[in-house]
Amino acid sequence: MSQGPFAFVAGLAGGLRTTARTMRRTAITQEYPDVLPDLPPRSRGVIALVEENCTSCMLCARECPDWCIYIDSHKETIPATTPGGRDRQRNVLDRFAIDFALCMYCGICIEACPFDALHWSPVFELAETDIRDLLHERDRLAKWAQTIPPPQPLDPAAPDPAELAASRKPARPARPAADGAAAAERPARPERPERPARAERPDRPPRAERPAGAERPERPERPARPPRVEPAERSMPLPRPQTDDHGAEAPRAAAPGAPAAPEAAAAPEAPATAGEDATTQVLPTVASDPVATDGPGAQA
Repeated sequence: MSQGPFAFVAGLAGGLRTTARTMRRTAITQEYPDVLPDLPPRSRGVIALVEENCTSCMLCARECPDWCIYIDSHKETIPATTPGGRDRQRNVLDRFAIDFALCMYCGICIEACPFDALHWSPVFELAETDIRDLLHERDRLAKWAQTIPPPQPLDPAAPDPAELAASRKPARPARPAADGAAAAERPARPERPERPARAERPDRPPRAERPAGAERPERPERPARPPRVEPAERSMPLPRPQTDDHGAEAPRAAAPGAPAAPEAAAAPEAPATAGEDATTQVLPTVASDPVATDGPGAQA
């Protein structure tokens, strides 16, 4: 939404005022590459290699999150320098390469190196037309070691390192020797009583020697062990007495191993009917009505 010609004039005047203010300032443009920039001392350009400090411990290659460090080495035997000494072995560096196409400049390899073989260099001119040329070997990494800036001075208010503080600590004064008078004042240490001698153990009588040619006495024979008696077999529990439909007790089955019981008197068999099987056993029937034993109606 337009606010009229006055808003246009105000905006134009503000722009001209900014232009007039910057025209009186000096230009700070650096003509690169004729003029190199002044970089801070802790700039991260490339990673330089101090080959003399490298021991091929592989810590930098293991800690690298991008796996862009390649190391090859072999072992050499160093002869002993003293007679009777042992030979030593050391790792000799064959290859040390960094692929800057994969490197993300995190600096973990520099912090993980225990021998200060890797350092940051302020060199940043490593652009290539082919990505395969960003794999730099140890000869080029060693040339960048000459561009490593010197370490910054320590803060004057910072405490000294423990090693330096220990070296500056004054030595402990020697203990003065005791004079004759001071030695006489010191009470003598009481003598420790002697421990009583241990009672000697009486010697055992010598073992009687067997005469030559004597036979060894025979050992008495051991009595024969009595035969083992097997426990008697347990009898099976008798089954629960069974009754027929009229409440009479059915004959019990004989227990296994028990003597046979005398046969009971055979009950009179009822005549078989025409439709009944001849092999079916008919049990005697018992009257369900009790027979009175007392009274006028009792049988004699």
